[in-house]
Amino acid sequence: MSERLVVIGGDAAGMSAASQARRLRKPEELEIVAFERGSFSSYSACGIPYWVSGAVPERDDLIARTPEEHRARDIDLRMRTEVTEIDPAGRRVRARDLDSGAEDWTAYDKLVIATGARPLRPPLPGIDAPGVHGVQNLGDGQALLDTLEATEGRRAVVVGAGYIGLEMAEALLRRGYEVTVVNRGEQPMSTLDPDMGRLVDEAMSGMGVTMVNDTEVTAVLTGADGRVRAVATKDAEFPADVVVLGIGVEPETELARAAGLPVGEHGGLLTDLSMRVRGPVADGAIWAGGDCVEVLDLVWGRERHIALGTHANKHGQVIGANVGGGYATFPGVVGTAVSKVCDLEIARTGLREKDARAAGLQYVTVTIESTSRAGYYPGAAPMTVKMLAERRTGRLLGTQIVGREGAGKRVDVAAVALTAGMTVEQMTALDLGYAPPYSPVWDPVLVAARKATAALRES
Repeated sequence: MSERLVVIGGDAAGMSAASQARRLRKPEELEIVAFERGSFSSYSACGIPYWVSGAVPERDDLIARTPEEHRARDIDLRMRTEVTEIDPAGRRVRARDLDSGAEDWTAYDKLVIATGARPLRPPLPGIDAPGVHGVQNLGDGQALLDTLEATEGRRAVVVGAGYIGLEMAEALLRRGYEVTVVNRGEQPMSTLDPDMGRLVDEAMSGMGVTMVNDTEVTAVLTGADGRVRAVATKDAEFPADVVVLGIGVEPETELARAAGLPVGEHGGLLTDLSMRVRGPVADGAIWAGGDCVEVLDLVWGRERHIALGTHANKHGQVIGANVGGGYATFPGVVGTAVSKVCDLEIARTGLREKDARAAGLQYVTVTIESTSRAGYYPGAAPMTVKMLAERRTGRLLGTQIVGREGAGKRVDVAAVALTAGMTVEQMTALDLGYAPPYSPVWDPVLVAARKATAALRES
């Protein structure tokens, strides 16, 4: 008899899992049914700011595989269909067609939960007014573009100064808007240490963005027409013709919670290394991946919620291999992320100082200034590299980089070193590629590793 795999969520993790399972098992062996409550499948949410900016010309450029393409591969993908209940004991899910309102139960032998994350939307006065936008999916991106095209004013306020907030600030700058970023943190990019965040703050101000830090939004103010006209804080009002929320996301796990499945302290589903949901309720038949799960931080040794498309696609591959009859694991992450705002590149991996303190680690930090190329080669751009190392062992704990062209992807060297558990002294001997157009003779990451090694000897 054939089995049935049911997938909840039609984007990165869910459809990667479905596609991988289909590669391993034929339709007569494994029926695959997938439910997606939105109107698009398998798209790049990370690309939305670049579509809004105009760098990516068309919405469909962000779509990796359409529903029709999935169906052509014998995956029964049902769009605009929302799963409203999971019944683990009966091994079935209830789904509602959002157009017709019809509901029905679908049985499963194996279930994949890939419900993603939802954007944080604080319950502030006026937060739902026309002109206020989140940017979680393609529909959100289209709604924002429609507002930008219909709005005569050219004043934008971005609430939040994380990756999405700063990328949306760039998008709006490129569209000719006067941009104000209101950030409740002391510096932008809370994923960096404050000293590195200050570099981002200075660079953003230099681009013409008005940065308002250490400030909480208290309300969105509206005009007589009901549309947004300003963002209010305790001490000021910032005029706005459009507001973009970039506050962050949290795991979308209400469905799983209601079914009694285990979630961690950050709200994400808990799985084992094969991405199988833990606990007796799941009964070994449920997997989960993507932005709705927590994953092991290999440096810290604890579970964290990190919402990134790279992880989601890897989770899907692992899940698809396991439900398809093979075996694969996802060992964990080191917390690598990179972003670009105009010509500024921002990257980090591993622990920040406050993370190291929370983990009870004693550490040293070093910061170096270098360039992306040999100093005499045309186009050499400045960069700052900060590195943390464990005092007792010399183990690399984290790296942060802020610079111009050629800076951001250097973080990958540190990410590999973290994954391998290398010491900073071992890093100094890494055989990295060198030529004047690409690097100084000592790569900036290795310069930081050398300085960290010296600091450890002196400590």
